[in-house]
Amino acid sequence: MVLLTVLDVLLVVIGGAGMVYQGACILISLFSKPVRFPDAPMDKRYAVLISARNESKVIGNLIDCIHRQTYPTDLIDIWLVADNCTDDTADVVRAKGCHVVERHNDKLIGKGYALTYLLDHMVDEGLADTYDAYFVFDADNKLDEHYFEEMNKAFQSGFRILTSYRNSVNLNDNWVSSGSALWFIRESRFLNNSRMLFGSSCHVGGTGFMFSKEVMKRNKGWKFHLLTEDLEFTMDSVLHGDRVGYCGTAILYDEQPVTFAQSWRQRLRWSKGFLQVFRYYGPSLIRRAVRERDFSAVDFTLLLCPFTVLGVARVLLGALFAAFGFVSWASQLGSLAGWANGIVLSVLGMMALAGLTIVAERGHIGATNKELFAYVLAFPIYMLSYIPISFQAIFSKAQWKPIAHKG
Repeated sequence: MVLLTVLDVLLVVIGGAGMVYQGACILISLFSKPVRFPDAPMDKRYAVLISARNESKVIGNLIDCIHRQTYPTDLIDIWLVADNCTDDTADVVRAKGCHVVERHNDKLIGKGYALTYLLDHMVDEGLADTYDAYFVFDADNKLDEHYFEEMNKAFQSGFRILTSYRNSVNLNDNWVSSGSALWFIRESRFLNNSRMLFGSSCHVGGTGFMFSKEVMKRNKGWKFHLLTEDLEFTMDSVLHGDRVGYCGTAILYDEQPVTFAQSWRQRLRWSKGFLQVFRYYGPSLIRRAVRERDFSAVDFTLLLCPFTVLGVARVLLGALFAAFGFVSWASQLGSLAGWANGIVLSVLGMMALAGLTIVAERGHIGATNKELFAYVLAFPIYMLSYIPISFQAIFSKAQWKPIAHKG
């Protein structure tokens, strides 16, 4: 009985705290001016790190975007690791005058291992120290022409780690791509933007981020190999006392999955990665939150908290206790009914959140009003599918698998 009560309290407190925090982020983001960085000399030297596996169809677009930057392109070197490629990705990149390192390893699979291999090569060749900072992009990305200029301003203002505004090239393909795109736009507009206003640390996404040479040396290259290496990097940085910054004027576009099967597979990997990161970093984050009174640690503890695991444990224990007569089945069914009401309210809330994201960021969203209305209605379906995905992640052995991009 006591255990059930404790789980109930945890679910209510964590869920309530998360909702209150999200609401506060939305309000402050809507009614406060975003952070702007002062002009800075364009004299820093940057390395672009790209991990690509069979991306010959799209990689040229990213390289062309980098070559068209308003930042001096002679201060930007592009390094690509062709990771287990079976197409001509390496040849396409070499033809555009970029550095290419080829990697063949079918045992250690994933972007984290590829970035480790690439940075280790640069360090071994004595080239890593020639750069002030390193950018990480995915092969399917496209960049606003002012991207490097804006990130340079933020970097020279004092941030050692930065993330950027994440938009999508194919939001209006269908309800699947729109769900993913709106989620990332929401994170940029209402979470990372608010974190900057709060003075706390932001969350590095899987692409469109940078870190300084000092951070690279501290980490001895790239040491993050969990399924969500970006989240792992964020947690490690927070535990080292770094404040991850956000530059909302640096806009990146990436390509979202267009089939539900692709989206499911991708989000299953993310959900499993969240569980991995909580396992390895959760206790340290909680200790830092208590001892240092670090709001960023509190923020990310809420982000990583395995709510689905707690929910499954609560249901199973409730059924077990009812089966042995310690509690009534009626009480457990009543609890489930209460959760069902909560799900209905969350559906309405998610529709409102999608609509609010569209209204606030309409200038950055390329779709007709009719399409956007349909995507608002479909957004709860996309989000509610996280429930079975999160449940599957508890028991599955998710692996990194590439997603084909059309460009």
